[in-house]
Amino acid sequence: QVQLVESGGGLVRAGGSLRLSCVASGRTFSAYAMGWFRQTPGKERECVAAVGWSGDRTYYLDSVKGRFTISRDKAKNTVYLEMNNLKPEDTAVYYCNADRYFSALITSTSTHSELGYWGQGTQVTVSS
Repeated sequence: QVQLVESGGGLVRAGGSLRLSCVASGRTFSAYAMGWFRQTPGKERECVAAVGWSGDRTYYLDSVKGRFTISRDKAKNTVYLEMNNLKPEDTAVYYCNADRYFSALITSTSTHSELGYWGQGTQVTVSS
């Protein structure tokens, strides 16, 4: 049974930093691309960062480029998101997910993903 457990969210002031972690289990994810998504009320979930199975390919949403860094530890089945210089518009629930195909991962939505499963997410709140 696939499980994705996100952690590391919290309340931070604008300009602050947070590091999110996601531990994946129930499958061997070493050959999967992994990514981070966020969602705010009334909006569709969007991919903010993704990393390929080998770690040499990355994607970032334009609004987070230069501020967020995604990384993974394949031995631990864990993906991280280092978030710096946070802004109030980064406030959202953050989720992780995985897909065998990098391009498909980036376009995953809350109702359409290879795993067909999303974890509980972790709340990030940035105050101004």
